[in-house]
Amino acid sequence: NLWVLPSSIYLLAADTELPKMEDAHHVMKRIVDSVRDRFDYIFIDCSPSLGYTTVNILTAADTVLIPVQCEYLALEGLSKLLNTIRKVKSGLNPALDIEGFLLTMYDSRLRQANQIYDEVKRHFQELVFNSVIQRNVKLSEAPSYGVPTILYDADSTGAKNHLALAKEIINRNK
Repeated sequence: NLWVLPSSIYLLAADTELPKMEDAHHVMKRIVDSVRDRFDYIFIDCSPSLGYTTVNILTAADTVLIPVQCEYLALEGLSKLLNTIRKVKSGLNPALDIEGFLLTMYDSRLRQANQIYDEVKRHFQELVFNSVIQRNVKLSEAPSYGVPTILYDADSTGAKNHLALAKEIINRNK
């Protein structure tokens, strides 16, 4: 009951090819709308860049889940992303909402990680997921074997964090 459509390096060309297409901002929306009724959830993982492809995907989305690394520079990028979301919402996709903020690469032993956690929680309150993705070696090893963490090591902290997030998303959307 799970369908995965992996990306590839060739998706990088989308930022140059999409603008050439008719009604270019809605290409992904047309694709998603054509299959929307066949799935309970559709997740589209975007690169952290705020290029044409990301805007196209935000135009197709109902909600956006925003991962926030527990590092200082992530907060800088967060303000840019929120500005992009505001622009997309005001013009291309008025129905776009924020699903939530997910704290990632969290290490409770680090003061900076705890400060960022507290700052994000204070500012975005109930939009912050209770689940966090802790810094974990298995999370960084799994991609080199070409498998998700849950298949690489289901008992790892990273796999358990992702399962907790999945349950939280399902519970929020009942």
